[in-house]
Amino acid sequence: MDMVVKTKHIPAPGETVLAGSFFMNPGGKGANQAVAAARLGGNISFISKVGNDVFGKQASQLFDEESINTRYLLSDDELPSGVALITVDQRGENSIVVAPGANGNLYPKHLKESMDEIASADIILMQLEIPMETVAFVAKYAASKNITVILDPAPANDLSAELLSHIDIITPNQTEAEMLSGIKVHNIESAKKAARDIHAKGVKHVVVTMGPLGAVICSEEKIYLVVTPKVKAVDTTAAGDVFNGGLAVALSEGKTLIDAVHFGCLAAAVSVTRLGAQSSIPYRNEILAANMEFEKNV
Repeated sequence: MDMVVKTKHIPAPGETVLAGSFFMNPGGKGANQAVAAARLGGNISFISKVGNDVFGKQASQLFDEESINTRYLLSDDELPSGVALITVDQRGENSIVVAPGANGNLYPKHLKESMDEIASADIILMQLEIPMETVAFVAKYAASKNITVILDPAPANDLSAELLSHIDIITPNQTEAEMLSGIKVHNIESAKKAARDIHAKGVKHVVVTMGPLGAVICSEEKIYLVVTPKVKAVDTTAAGDVFNGGLAVALSEGKTLIDAVHFGCLAAAVSVTRLGAQSSIPYRNEILAANMEFEKNV
């Protein structure tokens, strides 16, 4: 559950800021990406863990309403559902602190009943709000089955060479690309260098998301730039999640990586014009309408 406060600026350490509005909105990286992929036309099974509490029950109900398969959504009797404390400033930028709760207790031993479902997938999309042990286990298993694995390496963390070797597409933002490459990412040129470096570590395709600047792709040692439409950002929370959900759906439909990244950028551009995480996620018809409007204004 995201607990969001809107304020003029994000407070510095030791600073207290009187804020404006407060609201709660269902969130979580995996949940956001599952909802995004479902709304954009994907056939989604969501494997995760929630607490046996009001937030967990509410999340499960919401996933059902989005036609997401929740057969493998587990409930934890010991730990609460994950929560995120989010501050959003007047420019739409955010600062987020996450308490993982039950998410941090999803280990390979809990996946026994879902292994057939994993094996039947065309694409597996993962994040780092679950234990790294689980991410590595699923990535290795998927690689053995020739299933495409997309990893959103967020929250930023060190990744082993073995894990990277099992990833087909990695989608770091600027901060995460810096951590993975050791290269300061502050513009398109530095993003290209970071993408090349991460690609050299064994990942087949690297997509560095650059917010309003678009996305840099390093694929088969070639570099591509996908430009995102210009919009007025209200709240960037979940923009990366929407991008990843769109990317996965487009790839599942046979689109090229470049076209899939473009679709993901369109979806993210629409989402940042709205407040909240899952509440900001667009439906497919909205993306098609927005794309027509963007092209008209070029």
